[in-house]
Amino acid sequence: MKNTIFFISVLCLAAACSGVKKTQKALNVGDYGNAIQTSVNTLAQNKGKKSSQPYILMLEEAYKKNTERELKHIEFLESDENPAHFEEIYESYVNLHQIQEKIKPLLPLYVEGENRKARFIFKDYQDDIIDSKDDLAEFLYENASSLLLEANSKQDYRKAYDDFTYLEEINPGYDDTANKISEAYEKGLDFVSVDLVNNSNVIIPARLEEELLNFDVYGLDQLWTKYHSNPQPNIDYDYHMQLSLININISPEHVSEKQLIKERQIKDGYKYATDRKGNILKDSLGNKIKVDKFKTVKCNFYQFTQLKSAKVDGFVRFTDLTTRQQIDSYPISSEFIFEHVYARHDGDKRAIDNDLTPLLKLGAVPFPSNEQMVYDAGEDIKNRLKSILKRQRFN
Repeated sequence: MKNTIFFISVLCLAAACSGVKKTQKALNVGDYGNAIQTSVNTLAQNKGKKSSQPYILMLEEAYKKNTERELKHIEFLESDENPAHFEEIYESYVNLHQIQEKIKPLLPLYVEGENRKARFIFKDYQDDIIDSKDDLAEFLYENASSLLLEANSKQDYRKAYDDFTYLEEINPGYDDTANKISEAYEKGLDFVSVDLVNNSNVIIPARLEEELLNFDVYGLDQLWTKYHSNPQPNIDYDYHMQLSLININISPEHVSEKQLIKERQIKDGYKYATDRKGNILKDSLGNKIKVDKFKTVKCNFYQFTQLKSAKVDGFVRFTDLTTRQQIDSYPISSEFIFEHVYARHDGDKRAIDNDLTPLLKLGAVPFPSNEQMVYDAGEDIKNRLKSILKRQRFN
């Protein structure tokens, strides 16, 4: 028990030392954000532990150096008077404020070796945040509005959308930003018309066609792409997707039979052990010694396998409707196999292996219809189509 406690203590000490070294390294290379976050996390768990003392000193140093560096960088950006710096200035002030708010709940922190409180100089950045946010909001609105008005491509509309969305995030309700977001989004969308072509000689189930063309079930996370299986007359579509089924093969219903002859020795009562002269043997207590009797049992085991399969082959093709050129094509195929096994026996059932006996409780079942077979094969088609749609990018 003592050895276990000692071993755990050594591990904890090693882990603590490793954490201090990593934090000190981050501090030494100027990764102040990491040093601050690690120190804050450690002190939040138990700031009074002796092992937490190094983190107080590192937090003190990292905070001071990070603040000095950030304020100096902000001063440089502001002196450059370039509107492109407004976002960085705003986010720097927000970051300085957030770091202070992380540290404040930990105070007071005591540096025991120097018999003092840790020193942190805090500043109210609220006015700086508001001023820089106003500058950024005006810049974002004007820049995105110009881009929306003069856009030459869907990528321009998407860039405008990103700027307006960010503006709405930092300054909700700014001017008519909400309307601009909607406009940029609508103009930045890629619309894809979709149809399903069945060039096989087999009719596919109506519900399979409906499910294949129901894009709500695919869980697509594609902000800029809309698929329409029922094209709308007021939309100019950018691309066309065709799901073509070119071959559907359904095998005949087949039942195979396999006969196994099973043989096993089983216990069949007992007899008394005897010596060479036929005398019954007894144990040390005078009891007659019994030995098991065995007999061989046999059984014919008939195993039946019902088998039917359906295979669907096709492809998915994407076409640029502006250039009338094919841009991507993917083969797509699926196979569904129906298999059911059951068994019968003739003879002594005890000869059959334990793993085979459950089959004796089963009987023949109706084969699935051709329509059901095609539908089941289509389940895998849906999964493959989902994978294609998730990785498909148009520009």
